[in-house]
Amino acid sequence: MGIPLLKGTEIDRLRLAGQAAAGTLAHIASRLVPGISTADIDAWVREDTARRGGTPSQLGYKGFPATVCTSRNQVVCHGIPRPDERLAPGDIVNVDVTTCLNGFHGDTSATFFIGEVSPEARHVVDVARRCRDAGIAVVRHGAKLGDIGAAIQELAHAEGCSVVEEFGGHGIGRSMHGPPHVPHVGRKGTGITLRSGMVLTIEPMVNLGRPEIRLLPDGWTVVTADGSLSAQFEHTVLVTREGCEVLTPVCPPVV
Repeated sequence: MGIPLLKGTEIDRLRLAGQAAAGTLAHIASRLVPGISTADIDAWVREDTARRGGTPSQLGYKGFPATVCTSRNQVVCHGIPRPDERLAPGDIVNVDVTTCLNGFHGDTSATFFIGEVSPEARHVVDVARRCRDAGIAVVRHGAKLGDIGAAIQELAHAEGCSVVEEFGGHGIGRSMHGPPHVPHVGRKGTGITLRSGMVLTIEPMVNLGRPEIRLLPDGWTVVTADGSLSAQFEHTVLVTREGCEVLTPVCPPVV
């Protein structure tokens, strides 16, 4: 399957989907306090997505049982919301929202602090956010796919962190997941050439410890093998002649 090059009204609709997803993430961010359950987050995503006229892309995808991924502390990705999992002071939690609106998908995530957190937690979250932004900064028509992973990996390693290699970003548009796979490690100048109209997610998963991961028996939840903290940030971006456009721009900062 080739990589779609979107244009015109397709891009307009994709912007709206990205704005809807980012708006829902901002809504969730405003409600994150100690004591809520990750199942509460799932219910709020369901409600807010519907209020914006969309549907949760993740619900039922390959059997995923929830509307959102909630990945807490050592969970790298694909955490399943549960009524018995409650956020506590000192936690970090990634909330990953994908919205389908008018046949197009917008995908975004951020990692949030719950109350006061440790310096180590603050560090890994800060590095993950900067890694996402470093990857975005090299995206432009004519760049190589490997440039993204090289920029992310260089920054993470300079900060004493590691990057998960088994998961990466992806193409997105009329389908939630499509080509190309976007590695978050790599060598500059390698891989396919990016072209204007491609739409990608950039979503590095950064570990405070080693990069190795393991899958829990539920078949979805991925955790760090060494139990260290993990953080992630994600934007959907459109490749342009001048660079790129972030299609999920209202994703709130962590404070």
